[in-house]
Formats: sequence, structure tokens, C-alpha cells
Amino acid sequence: MMITIYHNPDCGTSRNTLAMIVQSGEPLQIIDYRTSPPDEARLRWMIAEAGLSVRDALRKKDTPYEALGLGDPALTDDDLIAAMLAHPILINRPFVISPRGVRLCRPSELVLDLLENPDIGPFTKEDGEIIIDADGRRSSAK
Repeated sequence: MMITIYHNPDCGTSRNTLAMIVQSGEPLQIIDYRTSPPDEARLRWMIAEAGLSVRDALRKKDTPYEALGLGDPALTDDDLIAAMLAHPILINRPFVISPRGVRLCRPSELVLDLLENPDIGPFTKEDGEIIIDADGRRSSAK
């Protein structure tokens, strides 16, 4: 089974996550969720499988979150899902689906737990943070 990433190429975390998957060599499906968002059933499934609340799956930064008043505690999960479907940029990213589970990969190195072979070799994030050093050791700094 291939790995699926709901990706935003404008997001550094999403790009780092994608790069780790590519470096693993595992089969991959890339979905730009801004133009091809999941349908309601798939979105609800991804959130539940990742062990998140709907609020945890909402992206606030650089989205219409505030303008839409989505911080209102009176809003239901159904209200929030409807907003995410109407404005896919509100879906936090990147969601990754693999045979090992579903996860919102923030920080990006969480994807390593979803890979069949997480020994991808040395990896440094775009910002220079070393995730896996030249000796194959994972960084413990977060």
C-alpha cells in the first residue's frame, strides 16, 4: 500500500514531511488538499484515525479562522467540518496516511513513525535542523 500525503507545497513542514517520505523510497500519492480536498467522510475519518479532535485539526495561522469566528466554543464539530470543507486551507497539514496509521505530521519528523523503513539516512530540515545525523541517529531535540 502506498503512502498518501495531503500536502501544501507552500508549507515548510509539509515540504519536509514529503522529502522524508520521498527519501524513504516508499510508493507515494501526493494530494494538494487546497485544490483536491478530502470529502467529508474522508476528512472525518482522517481526524479520528489520527486521534485528534476536530478543533485540533483546524489550522489557524494564515487562514480565515479568525474572520469566520471559528474560535467560538459554541460551534459544533459539524460547524467546523463544514468550514474546513468550504475553506480547505483550514485543514491543518500535512496529514499522512500509511499502512502504519494516520497522523498529522507536525512536527514533520512524526512521519518517520509511519514509514515501513524509517532508516532513511541523514536528513536535515529546510531550516537546518538535523533530524537524522550522518550516523543514522535521530535528533532528540524538539
